[in-house]
Amino acid sequence: MVQLSVLDQSIAVADRPQAEAIRESVSLAEYCEKLGYHRYWVSEHHNHPAIVGTAPEILIAAIASKTNRIRVGSAGVMLPHYSPFKVAEQFRVLDALAPGRIDLGLGRAPGSDGLTAFALNPNAAERPHQFPNDVMDLDAWLHGEELQEGHTFSKLKAQPSGDTAPEIWILGSSAFGAQVAAHFGLPYAFAWFFTNGHGGQQALEIYRQHYKPSARHPKSNPAICVWALAAETHEEAQYHFSSRARWQLFRDRGQHLIFEDPETALAAQYDEYEKSKIEELRKTTFVGTGEEVATRVTALAKELNVEEVAIVTWAYDATARKNSYCQIASAFGL
Repeated sequence: MVQLSVLDQSIAVADRPQAEAIRESVSLAEYCEKLGYHRYWVSEHHNHPAIVGTAPEILIAAIASKTNRIRVGSAGVMLPHYSPFKVAEQFRVLDALAPGRIDLGLGRAPGSDGLTAFALNPNAAERPHQFPNDVMDLDAWLHGEELQEGHTFSKLKAQPSGDTAPEIWILGSSAFGAQVAAHFGLPYAFAWFFTNGHGGQQALEIYRQHYKPSARHPKSNPAICVWALAAETHEEAQYHFSSRARWQLFRDRGQHLIFEDPETALAAQYDEYEKSKIEELRKTTFVGTGEEVATRVTALAKELNVEEVAIVTWAYDATARKNSYCQIASAFGL
């Protein structure tokens, strides 16, 4: 059986205030908990017209206060922007609010352009190289353990302390994150939706082959995040997907558009190359009825030998997005 989770990127759409996207993330989390999803992760992006979840630690707190069972976490905190000690303190507070339900997904990528990364941290250029050491320090602070002998900050304790601690995940779209997760014996999630699957199988193989069992995770724990959209009919799902197809067409060229409605996307003029790319996206992305999506997701999970899949869904219509998660949950028997 595949365990289903959610990755929410707080998508702002054309003609509506961006703030609505944040409130919709909280509402969707409550809904997905009722549907039976295992985790609800929120992303971190900056200076982006469509992906407006800039502060996952705040959004996690809001979602945790509105839910009771579902695990809530980040996918992820872009660690090079921040002090590991401050992140440890933030997530210790979150764990105090929702004991045993908090996940701390960590990424090395900037989640933004170079100028924005510099604005977030003037030392941003050097920080990615320190990612493995920062992960090690953060893990120790979260669990109240000693840092390496002689560490400059060995006397510091991340508070508040407690009987539980956030679960760290390493997130990535390349082999580097897989290697870090394997080295420290941590769960690992590959962003399949970000690379359209490219490099995913290799990264998961590297993770498994080099995994070093840890006290908290004696076995490797790989997962993937995929983009999917479901509706009552295949045609309706493809209609709503038109917005994403147009957005992704331009994203792949390095252009980040606001997320438009399906009618605008369908009415746009495309040249033959653009038409072929959109058609390719329609064939390769998990779009269709709930049963169609479930069949393809299950087949991919079996092929990759992963037991957990996080679903990313964008739709211009918030009701259509909720319905997509409902259709998928029903098809999986949640």
